[in-house]
Amino acid sequence: MPEAALRSATLGLGGNIGEPVKAMAAALQRLDGHDECRITAVSRLYRTPPWGKTDQSFFFNACAAIETWLPPEALLDLCLSIEREMKRERVERWGPRTLDIDVLTYGDVVQDAPRLELPHPRMTERGFVLMPLADIAPSLLVRGRPVSDWLLDADVTGIEVADDSGDWWWRSA
Repeated sequence: MPEAALRSATLGLGGNIGEPVKAMAAALQRLDGHDECRITAVSRLYRTPPWGKTDQSFFFNACAAIETWLPPEALLDLCLSIEREMKRERVERWGPRTLDIDVLTYGDVVQDAPRLELPHPRMTERGFVLMPLADIAPSLLVRGRPVSDWLLDADVTGIEVADDSGDWWWRSA
């Protein structure tokens, strides 16, 4: 069996109930402290209007680049376990949440599996994903186009920078 390779991946994080910034910071620190993951970059922190289900509080969103030895589904499992630790409950689609961690990309893997689609199937439609992702990976190719190009087409109305520093996640936990 071949040895696992170190791969790059990107994650999207968000939340809008409880203390979402602290939850996102703690999640990033937990990922960075995992034996098989290392955070390589974190975007600025954004305050964003709700999307999909609009009758709820504003969200905080960010993206992170990581290097990992974990295969894609194991990375997803780790992210889901961190969500559960942070008391995430999946009640309604696009509803309020303490923490959401999405695997956006995993190297150049393209897959349409029931548990994990890569790249994330709706990431190129969402300004709240593309703005922070462009902070850390503007030239990352997603479906043949750089993130910075996808961002030009995205609706970013109401999205504002909440913390301009890339180290907010160390100061917020």
